[in-house]
Formats: sequence, structure tokens, C-alpha cells
Amino acid sequence: MSLFGARPEKERALLELLERLDLKESDMEEKFIRGSGRGGQKLNKTSSCVYLKHLPTGLEVKVSRERSQSMNRFLARRLLAEKYQREILGLKTGRDQKNEKVKKQKQRRKRRCQQSEKDDSDL
Repeated sequence: MSLFGARPEKERALLELLERLDLKESDMEEKFIRGSGRGGQKLNKTSSCVYLKHLPTGLEVKVSRERSQSMNRFLARRLLAEKYQREILGLKTGRDQKNEKVKKQKQRRKRRCQQSEKDDSDL
């Protein structure tokens, strides 16, 4: 049986990551909050927003991206693990590396564009 609303292989990968980072469920405080924004009566009745706090480090995460509470629980744990890696351990996550690559590509394009403008003005 799955703990969250994600596929079993994703859940397994998340649990392995949490174990590798030594993030225990007992160290986490979890609350369910009613979401905000558009949605009407249904939104006012369901508590699908997940607030997760890692007590030893004080890191907090709040996720209300999906409609399902179980999926938001999964996403909150994944986000907390990424935040822990980035802020406490100082490691770069896959998302950080991807953002860095895009940033370098933009800088390269900008330099190339400026160089071509300079070459055009010299003519």
C-alpha cells in the first residue's frame, strides 16, 4: 500500500532520500491547512494544504500545489529534502544544477548578441 498518492517507485526514491539525509518522520511536525484562493465551497471544506516543519533544523515547507492531500504530503517531503540539502548541507540539487545551466546559456547568448551588435556597429 502506498503512503502517498505518488507512484511506488517515486515513493521508494523519496523514502531512500529521506533515509540517506537522516530525516526522520518523528522529527517532522505535519499540519493540514485549508487552502486559499479560488475554489469556492469545496476549498473551504477540505484541508488539502500541507505544512511540514523539520524540528531539529527549523526548516518549514508549505505545499498546496495539488488537489489531493496525500500528493501534497509527498511533494512537501520532497521539497523539504531539497531545502535541507541546499541550506543545511550546502549541496546542489538537480533543480539547482538545471537552473545554473540555463543561467549560463542565457549569459552566453547575451555575450554573443552584444558581440554581434558591436561587430555591426564597426561596419
